[in-house]
Amino acid sequence: MGLVGNTFKVCVTASPERGKANAAVESVLSHALGIPTGWVRVVAGKTSSRKVIEVLGLDESEVRLRLERTLGK
Repeated sequence: MGLVGNTFKVCVTASPERGKANAAVESVLSHALGIPTGWVRVVAGKTSSRKVIEVLGLDESEVRLRLERTLGK
């Protein structure tokens, strides 16, 4: 996971078939944010390498802060 401009890059090894990669991205992000997996979901770009993620329970600034903290920034 890393920051590229204003975009967080998440790399997973899961296969893109049947939503496995999307589930892996959701899992990685929920773990990094310290929230339940069900609170993170791919809402756009499900078949693309660029995705839009919805995070429940946190505003955008808190998501950014927690991810930057995870990255050691």
